[in-house]
Amino acid sequence: MQNTRIYTTAFASVYPHYIQKAEKKGRTKSEVHEIIFWLTGYDEKKLQEILENRTDFQTFFEQAPQINPNVSLIKGVICGYRVEDIEDELMRNIRYLDKLIDELAKGKKMDKILRES
Repeated sequence: MQNTRIYTTAFASVYPHYIQKAEKKGRTKSEVHEIIFWLTGYDEKKLQEILENRTDFQTFFEQAPQINPNVSLIKGVICGYRVEDIEDELMRNIRYLDKLIDELAKGKKMDKILRES
């Protein structure tokens, strides 16, 4: 898995796709934000700065206030790879976010997505 181009891609260029994927399945932008905040520790104000500044994925995750300690509970396949087996930490974090957005679009309840039960 050597597609490191995503590392330098602006988070703001992928973000609308996360929103679109969720809304197409009847979910909301606020649920996408809840997932992002849960995963990274960012808040609404900081997310808006990231989007406005076109922060890349590498910086987005490197500067995250706190990657949620429960990310190890995220399991499964995304883009043909088992997320729990991805060795590169940055790629694993990107795929965690992809996986959580997929779960949202598939209709999972938020407490399950956020590994609360």
